[in-house]
Amino acid sequence: MRRQTVSRLCIGLLLCITCWTPQAISAGACDIGVSANRRDAMYRIGEEVTFRASVMVSGRPADAGKIDYVLSNDGVITLDEGSAPLTGEPVLITGKLDHPGFLRCKVTYTDKAGKAHSALAAGAFEPLKIKPSLPVPDDFVAFWKGKKAELAKIPMKPELKPLKSPDRRVACFDVQIPCLGDAPVSGYYARPLSPRLKSCPAVLWFHGGGVIGARLRASDAAQGMLVLDINAHGIPNGKPDAYYRDLARGRLNAYEYAGRESRETCYFLGMYLRALRAIDFLTVQPEWDGKVLVARGSSQGGGQAIVAAGLDSRVTAVIANVPAMCEQTGEVCGWPRLVPRDESGAPNAEIREVARYFDVMNFATLTKADALVSVGFIDRTCLPTTVYAAYNNLRGDKRIVNGPRMGHGHPDGWNRLTRDWIQQHIRASQRLQR
Repeated sequence: MRRQTVSRLCIGLLLCITCWTPQAISAGACDIGVSANRRDAMYRIGEEVTFRASVMVSGRPADAGKIDYVLSNDGVITLDEGSAPLTGEPVLITGKLDHPGFLRCKVTYTDKAGKAHSALAAGAFEPLKIKPSLPVPDDFVAFWKGKKAELAKIPMKPELKPLKSPDRRVACFDVQIPCLGDAPVSGYYARPLSPRLKSCPAVLWFHGGGVIGARLRASDAAQGMLVLDINAHGIPNGKPDAYYRDLARGRLNAYEYAGRESRETCYFLGMYLRALRAIDFLTVQPEWDGKVLVARGSSQGGGQAIVAAGLDSRVTAVIANVPAMCEQTGEVCGWPRLVPRDESGAPNAEIREVARYFDVMNFATLTKADALVSVGFIDRTCLPTTVYAAYNNLRGDKRIVNGPRMGHGHPDGWNRLTRDWIQQHIRASQRLQR
């Protein structure tokens, strides 16, 4: 069994007598669930968490077979594992961490047909104390200052192609903007049809992982905003789905690992520079109010939003839903897990050094923008440890929305929350300008 040397885990396995309310489950169906003993799943370091696991078969508590469990440091480092017989009563699995982080519990039940059914839960142990695995590189700012200077030499001559607008109050365009490298900024731009000069806040949208074109966001523009949604790769927009599938299987297959041996060739270099050039475009629009620029996205897009704020102080607010590309140098790391490891678990030293220049948690140290971040405690793509590593480095007025039962998704009511938060940010910015 593999154990983390800095973590000691106490495991207890109990059977409890409790009532179960039968649920409507089809005959022969299996339903497995596990949850922490606190609704917020928050614990002090060294405090015990109890996970309650139950199995229902054909609408009744299972009273035969067994349940297997694994307790781990955020799904990466196994701390303990075992099994318990099913008696018709829920199983309690207890454990604790002696360091800031997330204790994940995975339970599995294998039915009579040999099919495995699994469920996840996690407890957070003082996550606001989670620290990055490595500090910001000494020449981090100098490296990116040099890249920004190179970008500034590229004439910004955007090409705007009018698009049919789904809203008569909004003008829409396909926009292509020259950038450093071989791919332009490629997106859809929307603005109010007849805005006054210097009257519109701006919102820049980034995309999650994968290969798709830009998305037209006319509804945001109808609310009086300049809105630019850019695809992650500088590829054409509005193509058939097959076009993007072919790119994902071909030239952009595993793009996240392309060029990772050098900071001059890493794929994310171009992606981050396109974010900066998109900011350049928005901020020269005569309708921009000069006060508010919101960068937002989910997963890869959430990571790009933090990067944009770190590299450009014109970004005044960040919305990052389950941000990716955080904490790339630790053993517990998030998507895309840039640093390969050998059979012994040792990281590739050369690529780990490169990864530091593209790690979102390092860009977080450079911004004082307001920030709204979300995190899923059972997110297996952007592990919560990594999200908090970046969040804890943010220097502005910030808020994190915890999702104790959330995976790689978004919190309930996220759209309304972000809409209200942006409006609050706009009002606060207006007050400051008076």
